[in-house]
This record gives sequence, structure tokens and C-alpha cells, in this order.
Amino acid sequence: MSAQIINGKQISESIREELRLEVEQLKQNGITPGLVVILVGEDPASQVYVRNKAKACEQLGYYSEVVRVPAETSQDELLALIHKYNEQRNIHGILVQLPLPKHIEEKAIIDAISVEKDVDGFHPESVGNLMIGDDALLPCTPSGVIELLKRTGNHPAGKHVVVIGRSNIVGKPVSMLLLRENATVTICHSRTPNLPEMARQADMLVVAVGVAKLVKKEWVKPGAVVIDVGMNRLPDGKLCGDVDYDDVLDAAGWITPVPGGVGPMTITMLMANTLKSAKRARV
Repeated sequence: MSAQIINGKQISESIREELRLEVEQLKQNGITPGLVVILVGEDPASQVYVRNKAKACEQLGYYSEVVRVPAETSQDELLALIHKYNEQRNIHGILVQLPLPKHIEEKAIIDAISVEKDVDGFHPESVGNLMIGDDALLPCTPSGVIELLKRTGNHPAGKHVVVIGRSNIVGKPVSMLLLRENATVTICHSRTPNLPEMARQADMLVVAVGVAKLVKKEWVKPGAVVIDVGMNRLPDGKLCGDVDYDDVLDAAGWITPVPGGVGPMTITMLMANTLKSAKRARV
């Protein structure tokens, strides 16, 4: 029997409708959520992401700015730009699109963003709050994963979740969020021995390693929930995840497709963070 498909696009739209209603209420009190996205250089993938973020702001009724600066922009110039928006009251979220040119230190830029406006959830203080369970603006893709699970009735509490991947962007934060949801979490990575055997123990499997079609049917416990965070482009130009979708489909109980699974949730959770920041600023 084929797995049930977790439709990230549909769930994302449902969340955006909830956000729209909240934005309308906030606007009645004279506050419009504001997001600035800063793009350094002309990386093609980044251009697409930035356009999609601006489009989401427009659809939800946010105020948005897209600031494009040349790849030659110095680190000091970029820091000055961030400082400007840290001080700008109509901006509630600041996002610097990664990756950055090699002459700019990524950590210095992330650290410079005001923690109150850190809608990516990458600032060390945001990460610390996530770790200890305090209120924080959460990283967008990991929080999107949690929403997908909850909104399909797949609550992590009491489940054994295996996370394959230990990146600061997905693997580590999604593990912390799953712990917060009372799951038992095992984090695996490239040095984990017997990786397929470890994966097969999971009630829920979250895969975020950037290796096309790594996870096969024999890695998956029958009926398990499989969340594929990967996004890889094959030689023929088609997109695929870190899970061999066609192979795993009959083994899993639930599965996210690529594209159309986790991907649509990332920008939606960015919008949710910006709204949260705007509501905090109102207090």
C-alpha cells in the first residue's frame, strides 16, 4: 500500500490564510509587518528565493523591501546596511540571503542582525533560546517540518525520530524542536556506522544531507513517517530529494514529495516569524 502524501503546498496555503487574518487584525491597530531581504551579488538560485519571498510579502499584505547590492560590497558596508535596518521601526524582520561572497564573513553578518529581527533564527542568541526551550524566532525549515507533522496528525510525542544530518540550518535545530515535542531523537550523519540499520529503527525519519536519493526502501521501517528536506538537481535537470521517493513510497506510511513537501513551508514560516516579530514590537 502506498504512503499517504504530505502536501506541503496545501498545508503552507492553510497557514498563510491564518497569517492573512492576523495581519488584517494587526493593521487595524496601525502595524504592518515589515521584512527586508538583502541580496549580495547575483547568485541565480538566490535571485529566485528573493523573488519568492517578496511575492509572499505582497500576497499577505506585508511591507517589504528587497535590497540588492553588488558582489564587491565590503563587509563593513553590509554591516552598516544591517545596522540601518536594525534601527528602522517599520522593519520587523531582516534576512541576508546566503550564501555570501567569500570576502564576507557569514558569522559576522548573522551576529550583526538584531535578535528581535532575526527571522531566519540563525543568531547565536536565537539558537541558545531554542536549545534551552525559551521563546525564540525559530529557524524556518525546521519549524516547517514540525508543522507538517502536527497538521497531518503525526505528533512526535513518544515517537523515535531519526534525523540524518547535523547542519546548523536543519539537522541540529530540527532535533531540538523534536525534543521539545517530546520525541526521542537520534542524530545520524556521515560518520554513523550502520546508517541504514539506524534509520530503520525510526517511527519518523527526517533526512537533510544533500545527497540525491540516498535513502532507499530498506532504510525505512514499514509505516514510518518520512520527511525529506533535501533538494537536489539531477543531470537531466529534474529536482529530487535525499530520499528515493519511488523506491520508498510503498514502505512508508507518510512521505513528503520533492518538490512540494518541505520546500513551500520554509518561506511560509519566514512570514510567520516576521508576523511574530511585528506583534512583539507592538507590546
